[in-house]
Amino acid sequence: MSAQTLHFVPSADFRSRTAEAVSDTQLRRSFRGAMDFLQGKRSAQFPDADELEALRTLGEAVRQHALQNLPQLLEQLEQNLTRNGVQVHWARDAAEANQLVLQIAQRAAAKKVIKGKSMVSEEVELNHFLAQNGISCLESDMGEYIVQMADEKPSHIVMPAIHKTKEEIGQLFSEHIPDTAYTTDVDTLIQTGRRALRQAFMDADIGLSGVNFAAADTGTLWLVENEGNGRLSTTIPRVHIAMMGMEKVVAQLAHIVPLASLLTRSATGQAITTYFNLISGPRRTGEKDGPQEVHLVLLDNGRSQAYADAQLRSTLQCIRCGACMNHCPVYARIGGHAYGTTYPGPIGKIISPHLLGLDATADLATASTLCGACAEVCPVKIPIPDLLIRLRNEASRHPDEQVSHALKGQGALYSRSEKWAWKFWSGAYSKPGRYQSMRWLVTRLRWLTPAQQAGWTRHRTALRPAARSLAEILKAQGIPE
Repeated sequence: MSAQTLHFVPSADFRSRTAEAVSDTQLRRSFRGAMDFLQGKRSAQFPDADELEALRTLGEAVRQHALQNLPQLLEQLEQNLTRNGVQVHWARDAAEANQLVLQIAQRAAAKKVIKGKSMVSEEVELNHFLAQNGISCLESDMGEYIVQMADEKPSHIVMPAIHKTKEEIGQLFSEHIPDTAYTTDVDTLIQTGRRALRQAFMDADIGLSGVNFAAADTGTLWLVENEGNGRLSTTIPRVHIAMMGMEKVVAQLAHIVPLASLLTRSATGQAITTYFNLISGPRRTGEKDGPQEVHLVLLDNGRSQAYADAQLRSTLQCIRCGACMNHCPVYARIGGHAYGTTYPGPIGKIISPHLLGLDATADLATASTLCGACAEVCPVKIPIPDLLIRLRNEASRHPDEQVSHALKGQGALYSRSEKWAWKFWSGAYSKPGRYQSMRWLVTRLRWLTPAQQAGWTRHRTALRPAARSLAEILKAQGIPE
């Protein structure tokens, strides 16, 4: 199994990647079917609109309360984890996080790492970094295991291999797992993957995991999973390393309960997930399982940039359910890889600029219809369309303009000609006389308009002409005059 290649790609390639994805009919068919399925499952879990709205309001309040008190809660979390025997490490960026994990691995003389689901480790390219330093890192989440075997990156934050067909997975397994015959039977493929991974848990020196939530009052790490690989990764190896974005902390353990309910139902349409793992320290005297050491790496990596701005801070409310992706018309057509970032879809469009800078991600904010579906289904009510508009404005702002909270890469899409075009239009429409003159002029230049708008008419159904009179409208609706 080869080391994973770097995932972050130049923003300039975004348009070509989307064009390629839209042209892939199989990809579009697969994603459309998968998104429809997930939308239906989520809808079935929330039959009571009032209950859903009350739960979303509670989830939003929990996340906003945590963010309002983030510095104090992080300090409290560190104190209680340390008291429980967990070693806490702070990382400013991806490079520092990777170095911390490497140092822990070197002290433990580790050569093999088994990894449960962790989007933060994907974010910092940990697998690639460890491989460069002679340490293998094997994914144990089935979806992650498949995309690692294919030398790819996840295309969805909850279902990493959603872009793969059973035929492609069968081919991968027959090529990479010894003595495995080609099959497209899903149950057989799952059992084959589990058998291949079982011994890896026993052989690993370090188990690495993500963290869904952390309770500051008890010093507890809360992990959500369905397959059991997270539990095996965090209990069998002698060292457990958890990696967590600093925004995942909440004030009280009780606050996680409504978030967990929202997460599972919004993500995969399950009433409850299969496993909730609550970790509060290493193995204690008399206990028969568990790691001898537990480490937590708390990662910033641009999150403090979002935190510093009152509006952009709501980006950090995200609980990584993927519901916004499942309901996004753009994501359904281009898939996750077209975005070129760890977090695709609507949530990726608003968080990636803070992680990577607007200069590398400016085009992402424009890849949206602003239909609002993402905001309507977000379990913690993140106003994603508002944030996309804000990021578009920041990307178009003059790079040297002095603002109260400048974003990294500000002005990445700045255009002097666009600036003057907007000035012209605002001036033309600012006075009634100018507006009348402009209208007179453009109506006389109508002959310059192409007879057929090729880009529009090839892909869209023309609007029906409106009725010309009230009588015609009444007649069309069968209403007597």
